[in-house]
Amino acid sequence: MLDAALHAASDAAAGLGWGVIGFGWVARDYAVPGLLGAGGRLVAVADPDAGARRQARALGAEAHADADRLLADPAVQAVYVATPNHLHRAAVERAAAAGKPVLCEKPMAASLAEAEAMAATIRAAGIRYGTAFDQRHHPAHAAIRAAIATGAIGRVTAIRIAYACWVDVGWASDNWRADASRAGGGALIDLAPHGLDLVDYLLGEPVEDIAALTQQRVQRYAVDDGAMLVGRTASGVLVQLHVAYNCPEGLPRRQLEVLGTTGQLLAERTMGQAPGGKVWRIDGRLGLRAPLPVPEAEASPFLRQMAAFARWLQGEAEPEAFSLARDLHTMRLVERAYAAAGERRCR
Repeated sequence: MLDAALHAASDAAAGLGWGVIGFGWVARDYAVPGLLGAGGRLVAVADPDAGARRQARALGAEAHADADRLLADPAVQAVYVATPNHLHRAAVERAAAAGKPVLCEKPMAASLAEAEAMAATIRAAGIRYGTAFDQRHHPAHAAIRAAIATGAIGRVTAIRIAYACWVDVGWASDNWRADASRAGGGALIDLAPHGLDLVDYLLGEPVEDIAALTQQRVQRYAVDDGAMLVGRTASGVLVQLHVAYNCPEGLPRRQLEVLGTTGQLLAERTMGQAPGGKVWRIDGRLGLRAPLPVPEAEASPFLRQMAAFARWLQGEAEPEAFSLARDLHTMRLVERAYAAAGERRCR
């Protein structure tokens, strides 16, 4: 994947210079190939892990143990933050102090209080900021959004999302996602923000009312390993979202359904970091199923996201792709969901 992205970048004019803070698997396997494939340049990486720094140097990037030298480098024109959740605030605020625009992995932070403090710093610094909700950049989801807008299934009544995986306690050498002090919670805070943001993208309106139940059913750690959220938008669309760390990988665990008065849109295996999956329109009268065309079906959602952020920085209009106010609303929904479930980890 990296080789293909590097080849694509070599044919492009020198683009946006990126610095990456936190070089784990999401940054290494998806975000960096995306920014390179979009014509960007990987200028520098900051990560305390020596192995991560070696991988960054192999890609031609400067590698630092902390972010100070990265942020001082004038060749770094934008910063992608991919640290564990509890380190988002510090990284974003340091980048803001350096005057660097930031794309930060979701969720904004490990708690709503930290997210609100980040937002105040971002606004005071006047930098451009986006949260990395890659699902709104998936080509299949763009096709679904267009189909909804053209009335392909009539008036939307409900959206159902299953976004689940298997994350046991030994999933990684340092599984910070199972540590409430670093993640801010479990499956809910990790996976539900994607679904909540995707609903906003598909409908053009956010979830307003929210309730949830969590579980600690299977995995041997002290955060939720599953959650069921139900919500409603201001116009009355109902939303159901199942997220989990306790779903075996072989099951149909990534599915999106949009129900309307004349039909249904069904997407399978589109929720996730990679392109692909299948989308159908199901007729509401006869139940007949037909494939929904997906332009640029094999385009990486990370590549599309990085390209959109670069266009925004370069002055091209991206009125809906990035919104600090919307991202804060999503964090408030997550906090309200945990509160409704009787949890306190997202405070």
